[in-house]
Amino acid sequence: MMDSRHALKLLALAGLTAACSDSTGPDGDNGPDRSERFEWSGQIAPGSTVEVKGIGGDISASPVLGNTVVVAALKRGERDEPSSVKIEVVQHEDGVTICAVYPDVPSQPANRCLPGFLNGHLSSRDNDVEVSFDVLVPVGSDFAGGTIGGDITADGLDGDVFARTLAGDIDISTSGLAVGTTMTGDVTASIGRADWDRDLLFRSMDGNVAVRIPSGTNARVSAIAWGSISTDFPLRITRQGAFRQMLGVLGSGGRMLTLSTSNGNIVLRSN
Repeated sequence: MMDSRHALKLLALAGLTAACSDSTGPDGDNGPDRSERFEWSGQIAPGSTVEVKGIGGDISASPVLGNTVVVAALKRGERDEPSSVKIEVVQHEDGVTICAVYPDVPSQPANRCLPGFLNGHLSSRDNDVEVSFDVLVPVGSDFAGGTIGGDITADGLDGDVFARTLAGDIDISTSGLAVGTTMTGDVTASIGRADWDRDLLFRSMDGNVAVRIPSGTNARVSAIAWGSISTDFPLRITRQGAFRQMLGVLGSGGRMLTLSTSNGNIVLRSN
């Protein structure tokens, strides 16, 4: 399942790293190596979660057959050395967590890579090294990606997807369920499951939100936007002052689908 394409992607990433390593200084002389590559692969149990935690840099996830997770990270810095940022891999009973761990900051808690969105502590302070991740996620596994400044892309996954960034776009395509939130950027998501076992949230403070769900979904819907709202479903859209609101029930109801943006448009489409 797309193995050859992803092999080419990893080779391209390696080539990009080599190109960055051959950078030149301002006078044409060879400058210091400002890039560093990290690679890791390991097996996880079927149905486990692959989690990636970054601070600055994009995160991209794609599917792969089998039970082996493959991670390629590219560290790039202009002022700070890429080697100052370590990539930690924590394998645990629920899957694997991969973190970009920056040097500790005096008077702040030590940086720790722990499983779970709210667990551990990761801070970069003034370190300008960006770490981009390219991850191959085994079919049937869930994926969780979080960063502060960067885009998150999950293309053609088979499990549930959880994506969070503060400044960047989110683009999700999965046959499972998904959650996507950003402060500054667009959220685009397409999910394949009509039977939901959790509430779903897609939110941007400053960007558009576009979501596709199966036509036979049973859910309650709540959406609010200061821009336009459009949908393929028979949901009621009202305007109250400066914002628009969409409420309604799909099928027999059930879990909640929440869509929101403070400065953008909302689109809810049927797969």
